[in-house]
Amino acid sequence: IPYNSHPSDGFTLPPPPAPFARLLTHPGFDPIALQIGPLAIRWYGLMYLVGFGVAYGLGRLRIARGRSGRVTVEVLDDLLFFVVLGVILGGRLGYVLFYKPAYYLAHPLEILAVWQGGMAFHGGFLGVLVAVWWVARKHRFRWLELTDFVAPLIPLALAAGRLGNFINAELWGRVTDVPWAMVFPAAGPDPRHPSQLYQFALEGLLLFALLWLYSARPRPIGAVSAVFLIGYGVLRAFAELFREPDDFLGLLALGLTMGQWLSLPMVLAGIAMLAWAYRGRPGG
Repeated sequence: IPYNSHPSDGFTLPPPPAPFARLLTHPGFDPIALQIGPLAIRWYGLMYLVGFGVAYGLGRLRIARGRSGRVTVEVLDDLLFFVVLGVILGGRLGYVLFYKPAYYLAHPLEILAVWQGGMAFHGGFLGVLVAVWWVARKHRFRWLELTDFVAPLIPLALAAGRLGNFINAELWGRVTDVPWAMVFPAAGPDPRHPSQLYQFALEGLLLFALLWLYSARPRPIGAVSAVFLIGYGVLRAFAELFREPDDFLGLLALGLTMGQWLSLPMVLAGIAMLAWAYRGRPGG
C-alpha cells in the first residue's frame, strides 16, 4: 500500500512504525559486595581500591619499561600513599565546597560522613596535585616532572570509579529515547542515558589510550600533564551533556552544569601549559 494513498481511494494508511522497545533496566546490583557481621564492604569502595591498584601497577610498568624518567619504585610507593590521601580528602572537601557548601555549613559534622556518599572529581584532582607537590618536594623533583609521570596512570582509576557509580545506580543520565536507554528505578520510569558508562568509556578508556600513547615518547616537561587537563576537561564537559544535572543545583549560568564550569579552567590551563611546554621554557 503506497504511503501517499488517500482514504477516499479505498486504502487505509498504515500506522507509523512502532518505537524501539525499551527493555533495558538497570540490573539493580546490591551495593554491598560482602557483609561480615556489622562490617559491610561496598562495591564503590572496592572500585576505589581497584583504581589505586591499577594506577600503581601501571606505574610499576612504566618504571620497568624505562618510561618513568627519574621516578623509582620508592618514589612511586610514596606517591601511592599521599595520592590516596589526596583523593579521599580532596574529593570529599571538593564535594562539600563545590556542591553543597550551605548544607554542610549548617551540618558540619556530616562532612565526616563519607559513607553517605559525596565525592567530587575536581576536588580529588586538587588533592592529587597537592600530594604530588609534597612528594616532589620530598624527593627533590620538579613538580611537573612528577605530574607528567602520574597523568597517564589516572584515567583507568577514573574508569573504575565510574563503574562504581553504575553499580550504585547513581549519577544517571538525562531522559532519552536512544535504543540503549536504561531505566534507573530510583530516577522514575523514564529511560535515561547510562551516562556513567559514557564517562567510563570517555574519561577512562579513551583518555587512557590517548595519554599512554602520547607519553610513550619523550615530551617537553609539562606536556603530558597539559594533554591530561585538556583531554579530561573536554571529555567531561561533553559527557555532562548526557548526564542529569544535580537536582539541588540544576543548570547554572549559560545553561552549563557545575561539572562543565569546573572543567573549563582545566581546559584553559591545559592549553596554556601545552603552549608553554613547547616553547621550551624551563618547567617545574
